Amino acid sequence: MNTRLKITILTLFVGFAFFGCHSKTGGVQNQTPVVEARSFKKIKIISLGDSYTIGQSVCESCRFPEQLKDSLQLRYTALDSFNLQIIAQTGWTTTNLKNEISSAEPQTDFDLVTLLIGVNNQYQNKAFSLYETEFVELVNTAISLVGGEASKLIVVSIPDYAYTPFGQSSNALNISAQLELYNNYAQSYCAENNLKYVYITDITQEGLINPALVASDNLHPSTLAYTKFVERILPLALDILE
Repeated sequence: MNTRLKITILTLFVGFAFFGCHSKTGGVQNQTPVVEARSFKKIKIISLGDSYTIGQSVCESCRFPEQLKDSLQLRYTALDSFNLQIIAQTGWTTTNLKNEISSAEPQTDFDLVTLLIGVNNQYQNKAFSLYETEFVELVNTAISLVGGEASKLIVVSIPDYAYTPFGQSSNALNISAQLELYNNYAQSYCAENNLKYVYITDITQEGLINPALVASDNLHPSTLAYTKFVERILPLALDILE
């Protein structure tokens, strides 16, 4: 074997040996990439209210809290989870809601809370002063459910059922005037206390010219109406969660 061939073989052998050693000791040639672990989010939402929150006369996934949850999920990864608890029932006044929250004893670590209440105070001819007192109490209770962080509360205005076939069978003008009083109070309270307030009443006031906004019972909002509610609530919810 000539000298040049020996040198070539020796050079290849040394280079191979060095490469193998370098790789075993963590050299960049054979290094496994490190993927940073991501902690996936577990987001908890609670919605408080009456028939407008429980979604009377629409499917379970059609009510606005469910649509809100689904809309939020679309903006997160499939591994991020959303849990929704609803404390609401058709016919509930502020007093009913207060009592049921107390009985349910929900946790106080929710990430977002919505509150929509008052229509049955008006419908059942309760004193407006009762709403003034208990609305504030419910706001404070709602805030306690998100760990005392008032910025995580969204108050939603009361729909105007005067603009439904059912509402037209009564004194529609009086209904609207009374509900405006309720909504003005809630809106003013939220403004004075730097709380988030979403006005959706005008959506429901289109119910007579757009019957698709009214559910099959001729009284409550339809799935479409709730979708429009969520379009207004969603930006605030995203700000809260992000």
